[in-house]
Amino acid sequence: QVQLVESGGGLVQPGESLKLSCAASENIFNFNAMSWHRRAPGKERDFVASINVGGRTRYADSSTEGRFTIFRDGTKNTIYLQMNNLKPEDTAVYYCNANIFSRHYWGQGTQVTVSS
Repeated sequence: QVQLVESGGGLVQPGESLKLSCAASENIFNFNAMSWHRRAPGKERDFVASINVGGRTRYADSSTEGRFTIFRDGTKNTIYLQMNNLKPEDTAVYYCNANIFSRHYWGQGTQVTVSS
């Protein structure tokens, strides 16, 4: 069973940065893609960013792409989400996902709160 463990969340002020980590229990290159999603209070879980096995990245929208960066370290079987210039609307639980063809695995989530 694939296990994903997120870390790095916390409480920050608007304009600050955070780097989230997602450590996988196996070689991340076994997955077709890995991604970050988030669920804001009272909302559905939404896609944030992904990186496929070839290293191609994709972001939810231009605002996300301009402030967030998804990247990986294969030696640590970990993907990251560098988040800069955080805004209150970025407040959410952030989840890591890994997919192998039609199978999806999720981490437990890490809370990010952006507030002054």
